[in-house]
This record gives sequence, C-alpha cells and structure tokens, in this order.
Amino acid sequence: MLRRIILLVLLIAAVTGIPAAHAQPATTEITFQRGDGTTTTGTVYAPPGATGKPGVVLVHGSGDGTGDHYDVVAAAFAEQGVVALRYAKRTEGYTPAHRDYSLLADDVLSALAALRARPEVDPARVGIWGLSEGGWVAPLAASRSGDAAFLITVAANSATPSAQQNWANETRLAASGIRGSMADVLARNAIRQLVGAGQFAQAGYDPIPVLERIDQPVLAIWGDQDRLTPPGDSLREFQRTFERVGKTNYTLRTLPNAQHGGQPTTDGFDKLPGLVPGYAELMGTWVNGLPGTADKPSADDPAVQAHALRELEPVAWWEAAVVQLVLLFVVIAALSGYALTGWVAAWRLRGGLPARILVGAGLVGVVGAVVLLGYLLTSRATDFGPLVFGRTLPWLGLQVVAVVAVLALGFVVAGARSTLAGVGTAARVRWAVLVGGGVGFVVWALYWGLLVP
Repeated sequence: MLRRIILLVLLIAAVTGIPAAHAQPATTEITFQRGDGTTTTGTVYAPPGATGKPGVVLVHGSGDGTGDHYDVVAAAFAEQGVVALRYAKRTEGYTPAHRDYSLLADDVLSALAALRARPEVDPARVGIWGLSEGGWVAPLAASRSGDAAFLITVAANSATPSAQQNWANETRLAASGIRGSMADVLARNAIRQLVGAGQFAQAGYDPIPVLERIDQPVLAIWGDQDRLTPPGDSLREFQRTFERVGKTNYTLRTLPNAQHGGQPTTDGFDKLPGLVPGYAELMGTWVNGLPGTADKPSADDPAVQAHALRELEPVAWWEAAVVQLVLLFVVIAALSGYALTGWVAAWRLRGGLPARILVGAGLVGVVGAVVLLGYLLTSRATDFGPLVFGRTLPWLGLQVVAVVAVLALGFVVAGARSTLAGVGTAARVRWAVLVGGGVGFVVWALYWGLLVP
C-alpha cells in the first residue's frame, strides 16, 4: 500500500511539474560566440527533463569567476524550476587597473542569446542575475536588451566602485576596532591615489542612470550582514531611483543573517556553506510567479549599517600620484644622501646625533608606512593583532617614529648656528639637504596620517 502511495505522489509531481525534492539538476556544457567574435564556454543547469522553463544567466562578481559559489547558485535555481547558465567570464584584459563594464555587458547579452536558444527554456522568460560587480554589469546589459525578461541583483551597489571599496575598507577596519588616522587618512587616501593615478578600474562608474532606464521587473537582494556592499544605503538609493522615474515593477529584499554573496555568516566576514535559508526560494518564487510577483513595488526595511557610504573627493594637483612619488623620492634621497655623504670628512658636521636620529626615523617611517599600506590594500584581514587606543601596534610604532623624526628635525634646526659654525660650503649644503628631507618627511607624514591622531 505504501509503495502505491509513493508511486501516486511521484506521478502527480511529474504531471503537475512539481520539482522533486533535492533532485539533482541536469548539466550540459555549451560553447557560444561573444559579440567580438571570440568564443567562451558555459554550463547549463536545468531541472531533469525541463522544457519551456524560465531561465537566468549568472553574471559574475569581481575576479575570474571560477569560484564554486556560482555552481551552488545555479543548482539552487534549477531546484526551483529555473534553468541557469553559468558561463566562463572574460578575463583577457581584466585587471584591477582595467576592466570594461560595457564589454562585459555585451558578453552577458551573448550568454542570454545562447540560453534563450536552449530547448529547456521558454525564450520569453529568460532574465539576468548579477552578484556584486555583476550588480553593475547585469543592469547595464538589461538596459540594452529587449530580450531580457527580468533582472535580479545580489549585493548590488548604488554608488561608484571607488566609494564602495572605501566603505568596505572602513567597515573592515572598524570591525577590527581600528579608529583614527589609519582608517580615516591612510586607507582613504590610498583609494584616492589609485583613482587619481588611473589604477582603479571603472572607479567613477555611476550606476544610477542605468537603473533609471531599466523597464524589466527587478528583484534586488542584499544580505543584512554584507560587509563589502553597503546594504542599507544601496536599498534606499535603488528605491529612490525607481520612485523618481515612476518604476513600479520592483521588489527590494533584505536577507537576515546573510553575507555579501547570500551565504550564512556569523559576523558578515566569514561565510558558511550553502545559501542562507529562504534565498533560493525567494528567487525561485519570484521568477516563476512573474509578472504577478512584480506587479507592484515592494521594499523591505534597509539593513542597519555601522556607518554611511561616502563618495571620495578627487585628488587635488598637489596630492596627485606624480607629486607624491616625487616627494617620496626627494625624502628618501635627501635622508639617504645625508647618511652616505658622512663618509667624507670635510662634509661632517658637529652634533650629529639629532641628524642621525632624523635620518633613521624618517627612513623607517617611510618604508614602514609603504609596507603597511600595501598590506592593508592587498589583504582582507579582519584581525590586526593587539590594539592600543584603536591603533595597531605597527601603526602606533610608526606614529611614534614619525614624532621622533619631527623632534629630531627641531633639534637640527635649533642647533644650526653651532652646527654650521666654521664649516665649508659642502657641509652647509649637506645640512640643507637634511633639513629639506626632514621637512619633506613632515609633509608626507601629515598627508598619510602618521602625524594625525
């Protein structure tokens, strides 16, 4: 009797199209041509035996797009009765200093055409999903397409990439307990310098004009524990933008206990396996229920953020990368030059201890700050070791070194009369070079926060 009941349930499920629980999606490898004539590959994830289903193209976040997170999302879509295409991301010419959102959006449209041609899908019900950086690229693709049926964004930003990255850095440092100049000056000026030097790809890309042009139904999702994209500010700006242009077919959702990619998290920085409960079901129900699920505007309360997003001020001429590099070179050359020329007896000066302290402290401060800045920009560390007054021990040490250098410079200048008494022109030039290097160090240290609380 039990066997008959099970067979009857399975028969009803097959007839009515109800997906079997935990059914493994069928995967198919495909190759398709991009708009520039090059080819790429992709994997189609579909419910077993699917025909005429809605479909979705997955658009990558930053990086090379090889993470298995996209497989998890694609499989989750398939389990919800939605065919998903994960394609290989274009990595040629894609670097931190260069990437072309317009070209990436064209690739999305090529992938969209490839999926719409598949027998598993209804071509009139195929849309686009974009995560993080894909939250800039996917809307751009949708705004150019009359074929995309809908748009889903996850962790999309309403601000420029440079502002987003600065917010993420501030969030990471603040969560570590860091406050003061290391976050307010060092990290912020580092991003501004990269932007000003043209080494931050798409730094000023403005997503708002693109959002204003999107006609398709939109489902935008943020995790309330997102530490890379400001979830509250982004939801609010999406809603303001859509209301301003009179768009009504949008749904804005905040997932509880979810990090940047929609995975479970304990603090927003770690990511536990799988997807946060309700995430896949939300997307599946919304896509399968279109257009009814987007027939009126709907928005959750914005997530609470520790601090608001701020746009970056452009660098002034005097703080441009070239000026900074010249100043850095002058400081190093002047301090090193003073030390090296001390081997010449005729150039030696009296009372050399403050000068030696200035040279040593200045060089340590410059080299240490550059190394620490590089670590800050290239790592995603959230634990920086013990803190004193909200400062890491290396940063506090560098600040002490900078103060010592300033005091030593003061002694060098104050003792100029006795130091230069009776010495030759070469020694006087050597002293002036030292003072010039010290002054340059003070200017440099102020800009990068070594002499700021």
